Amino acid sequence: MTSDQPVGSTDQKTDAICCAEFNPALWDNKFHNWQDKLFVRGQVRAFFHLPLNMGQVYPRMCQAIEAAGAMPPASEFLGLFRDSSLWKTEANMTVTKEVPGLTTATISGHFFSRVFDGPYKDMGKFYKAALEEAKTHGREPGRVYFHYAYCPKCAKKYGHNYMVAFVEEK
Repeated sequence: MTSDQPVGSTDQKTDAICCAEFNPALWDNKFHNWQDKLFVRGQVRAFFHLPLNMGQVYPRMCQAIEAAGAMPPASEFLGLFRDSSLWKTEANMTVTKEVPGLTTATISGHFFSRVFDGPYKDMGKFYKAALEEAKTHGREPGRVYFHYAYCPKCAKKYGHNYMVAFVEEK
């Protein structure tokens, strides 16, 4: 799949959902200043932070975004996830315009991003490391969002399970 192929698009040869190849250098140890960055927002059910219906919510949102012609190029797409409680995860996906049937949201602020590569079970370690690293850059950490570069199948295919922590400055 090329980086210009839409996120979550179907590979005609295997009829499998594929993720665009991820370049960690574009996101690792970077600072971002977002002013009203446009997203659509959904909600994933969770059980003690473990997502339960991500496999239904994420594709449904991607299909609505593509149908509305609001999908940004793969190199600019972010799916940002933030645990709002033990039972809910906020799902935010970048869009180029409003999408009928989905809630529109904007995110503004100063963010520090850090790329991690490892199993999902290490999320707690990645979260803590991102907070500590933001502090070493003189940032007072606020909310933390995670972008998962690959679905589980593509993580296996590419041999990496990249996750990007976006730490908001208070």
